[in-house]
Amino acid sequence: MTLSLPVAGYRPAPDGTHPPLDFAGYRSTGLRAPSQAPIVVRHRLTEVTGPLLAGDRIGPSDHDLTTQHAGEALGQRIIVFGRVLDSDGRAVPDTLVEIWQANAAGRYAHARDNWPAPLDPNFTGGGRVVTDARGNYSFTTIKPGAYPWGNHHNAWRPAHIHFSLFGRAFTQRLVTQMYFPDDPLFAQDPIFNSVPDPKARQRMISTFDLDATRPDRALAFRFDIVLRGREQTPFEEPHE
Repeated sequence: MTLSLPVAGYRPAPDGTHPPLDFAGYRSTGLRAPSQAPIVVRHRLTEVTGPLLAGDRIGPSDHDLTTQHAGEALGQRIIVFGRVLDSDGRAVPDTLVEIWQANAAGRYAHARDNWPAPLDPNFTGGGRVVTDARGNYSFTTIKPGAYPWGNHHNAWRPAHIHFSLFGRAFTQRLVTQMYFPDDPLFAQDPIFNSVPDPKARQRMISTFDLDATRPDRALAFRFDIVLRGREQTPFEEPHE
């Protein structure tokens, strides 16, 4: 006997929140964007129920990227913190937040990143935490540097940190980038500007928070993340 249950879906984000899959200014999207219209599949129980994430698998230094190796990481120490919220402003507890980033010189600890900037043997640029009961998360890390890329003439990426996280359901997975205030490279970065709505772009920029700064240790930047709805943090690509 098969039991059929009515399953509610999720409203799509407002137009302009997410970048198009094929954006002329971002050259490599032309190679990977779908050439045919997507097939809409109705949400079922698997899509609208949340993943079970094991918080006990988080290592003792996963939240502090500056102390994961024998020596101190090089660069400006920062705290990146905030809350993960649902579309109605409710906290999303017990959800996995993962980050990855370049080091202070703008280089990733990755075999394919070989531009002539120094690697830091004490910084590999990856971390993860699970949100608490109020949806809070916090990382201690190094402010990443800008780096060149081959998208256009004299192209440089603004300093940014990549985020991946789940909400209350698999359809609420978010992969995005967090930027820093007043970066001079915003105007010429096609990834940042691929988000059509200027207000949505601002939701990818963190806020400097002096009150959260650790004296003599680290500056602090707040980055709240909204998974669905009108105030949703933009995805790197739509997942409807």
